[in-house]
Amino acid sequence: MRWYLTGVVVSGFGTTAMWLVSGIWVKSLTGSDGLAALAAFALWAPALLGPLLGTVADRFRRRPLLVGLDLAMAGLLPVLLWVTSADRVWLLFAVLVLYGAQGTVHDAAEQALLSTGVDKERLGAVNGWRMTAGESTKLIAPLAAAGLFARYGSGPVVLLDAASFVLAAGAFAAMRVREEPPAAAPAGRGARWRETAEGVRLLAASPGLGRLVATGSFTMLLAGVNGAAVYAVVDGVLGRAPAYAGVLYAVQGAGSVAAGLLAGPLLRRLPERRLALAGLVLFSVAAGARALPSGAVALAASAVLGLGLPWVLVAVATAVQRTAPAGAAGRLAATANTLLFVPNALALALGAALVTALDPRVLLPVLAAAGLAGAAVAARRPRAPRPPRTPRPPRSWCVAGR
Repeated sequence: MRWYLTGVVVSGFGTTAMWLVSGIWVKSLTGSDGLAALAAFALWAPALLGPLLGTVADRFRRRPLLVGLDLAMAGLLPVLLWVTSADRVWLLFAVLVLYGAQGTVHDAAEQALLSTGVDKERLGAVNGWRMTAGESTKLIAPLAAAGLFARYGSGPVVLLDAASFVLAAGAFAAMRVREEPPAAAPAGRGARWRETAEGVRLLAASPGLGRLVATGSFTMLLAGVNGAAVYAVVDGVLGRAPAYAGVLYAVQGAGSVAAGLLAGPLLRRLPERRLALAGLVLFSVAAGARALPSGAVALAASAVLGLGLPWVLVAVATAVQRTAPAGAAGRLAATANTLLFVPNALALALGAALVTALDPRVLLPVLAAAGLAGAAVAARRPRAPRPPRTPRPPRSWCVAGR
């Protein structure tokens, strides 16, 4: 577990740095808030192929797969050193799409490795530690990345991210885990389609898990619009330079660290559904507060955003891992992640248009109201099915004298 968490921290540091800098990078080259938001969309877009990419996590041993994926990204990232002008931004977007595809398979393999290697009762705590390990990088990575970019440009951030993937590969390689050989790929007509759709079938077979994933999907839809508005908030509401987004993300990271530490103890006392609802409410209130032209409020809202959103994700991940069969854990995790993050990716694209058409002081309160309304709907318990009516016996008509 120590080496696993080390890998999460190291790779999370580089990924957070690149995720933040990609938006600032595009903004500085093109001057467009919409294209800057689309940089994040490019990272999330491969989640559309989650059910398909998740089969990769079930066809290989998960630990060697994690090592190979990290080394592949370390070799690809230096290509971005050629992105020095606006006419080469397309290359940045292409690499970000591949970055997102790698992350989709990587996350499915991680969750599958946890679901088969950790006791079911400890999954909530382990997912909390995983969230804390990953989100702790947001305390340092955004400030470091923004500072490096402001002082030296994009090159050092690219090389830093590549180095983080090499170190993460080494950490995952040092893990000592026992894995069963993966099942052979099915044969026969339509077998590949049935294999890809297995995650959907498993999710549909569990109504409670489906409702929880739907709550997470709605939360991530709102989070996408909220994320697309960050540069508009920094510029239009707070009157700061784009690099100030790094400060807000660092504070959000502090909230996420706290969320991960609290998630395990809370999941020992609460079902996953209640933790997810609490996270949605906190997120909605904080998103609305970002419309206020106050630096102190913006920092507090970022901390609460960091607290609420991870609770939703930890609750969903824990429920998925407790439900997943060993041979299809990667597909179920990837399918759930698709339903979680595709709305986020689509909302980032929608938000890129909304931030150019609506003032964030209007957009964000509407977003908050939608979130609270959604939480109220999700909190309602499903109606128990009515028992079938007992059919009445047919009437017997009797006419006197006949």
